[in-house]
Amino acid sequence: MVAIARGLMAKPKLMMLDEPSLGLAPLIVKDIMTILRKMCDELEATIILVEQNVKVALKMADRACVLSHGQISISGTSQELMNNETVKAAYFGKKQTNLAREIII
Repeated sequence: MVAIARGLMAKPKLMMLDEPSLGLAPLIVKDIMTILRKMCDELEATIILVEQNVKVALKMADRACVLSHGQISISGTSQELMNNETVKAAYFGKKQTNLAREIII
């Protein structure tokens, strides 16, 4: 998280984050993502986020893509993806599919 703070000090227009929630407690993830979103909004910055925690990814995203075998299989707004039956089945436990466990924002 120090690396994210250090990166924000430079006031970037683009940030690339790879699994920023990995290994963190859920309450800390929520706080960090809230702060990160607020700071990026203030800086008018774009975040490219690779995140396996689908709930975190979709909360952060304006738009998202689901990758399957290195190809974009589904893309849209967070709301569109949350309402997509394939995404629900793969990530929220209705049934297993072959979708990769990655969301890119």
